[in-house]
Amino acid sequence: MGVDYYNILKVNRNATDGDLKKSYRRLAMKWHPDKNPTNKKEAEAKFKEISEAYEVLSDPQKRAIYDQYGEEGLKEAPPSGSGGSPFGNGSGSNGFNPRNAEDIFAEFFGSSPFGFGSTAAGRSSRFQSDGGSFGSFGCTDNLFRTYSEGTTLRKPPPVESKLPCSLEELYSGSTRKMKISRTVVDARGRQIQETEILTIDVKPGWKKGTKITFPDKGNEQQNQLPADLVFIIDEKPHTTYKRDGNDLIINHKVTLAEALGGTTVNLTTLDCRNLSIPVHDIVSPGYELVVAMEGMPIAKEPGNRGNMRITFEVKFPTRLTPEQRAGLKRALGG
Repeated sequence: MGVDYYNILKVNRNATDGDLKKSYRRLAMKWHPDKNPTNKKEAEAKFKEISEAYEVLSDPQKRAIYDQYGEEGLKEAPPSGSGGSPFGNGSGSNGFNPRNAEDIFAEFFGSSPFGFGSTAAGRSSRFQSDGGSFGSFGCTDNLFRTYSEGTTLRKPPPVESKLPCSLEELYSGSTRKMKISRTVVDARGRQIQETEILTIDVKPGWKKGTKITFPDKGNEQQNQLPADLVFIIDEKPHTTYKRDGNDLIINHKVTLAEALGGTTVNLTTLDCRNLSIPVHDIVSPGYELVVAMEGMPIAKEPGNRGNMRITFEVKFPTRLTPEQRAGLKRALGG
């Protein structure tokens, strides 16, 4: 078929008029050359493609010809309303000539949203529809900013929502499926509800407060851009471990005999490994043993981890027999 207008406009072949308008609005604003000063040449080409695709697919007659005969059918077709074979006489002299890209843009966003003049001559000098490049806009460098600060298409604040995660999820990573319901504006300007399932890949080592943004997935109102949807990682309490930055802290109780005579700490890690950690030092109240590289993954340093810090609590006996007291005195030299 040559050029795939459906793919350019990011819609399927059953797209409604409302689908086409919604997709054109989003793509045209994204690729307008004034919004892409660092890659203007690419933006000009994309903007022209998007406008041409919308013109064809939004016109029932052109869309029917395109669906049946492809791009070549449009080039050979007679002018709209003239009748005759869709391939005409094969010369293409009366065939499809895309409208000016700026004219289509102005139908959606106003006659001169970027401060352009409104005369036909002024428009044709800026956007060429004959396959040539876009000319100079003849405007200041901050045109898009000036327009975006107006009231025509305001971007509302993002919609934020907490995403509670277990410490195990933040240790090993996980995939979360979130079903959202949001308000959108259909082709007739009515607000309707739609649902969608979003996928969030929780990365190992992410911390509380990490934000995951889904652009334009929030609620939409007339004459406004859709809000962004933001999920904020929240950390569920854990029964065994407490997180301190990239470290994991665990409290472990030992008897006085273990504190003085040595012991072994047996732990199950967040990824279900069994650790046996020998303790040879004399354990005093508040003693902390550091086990290197057994903490949380460090998100910005793949393969690196924090430490595990074991804080000991010594359980002193509540009573001793005279023989035990005497034995301790002898053993400790008291």
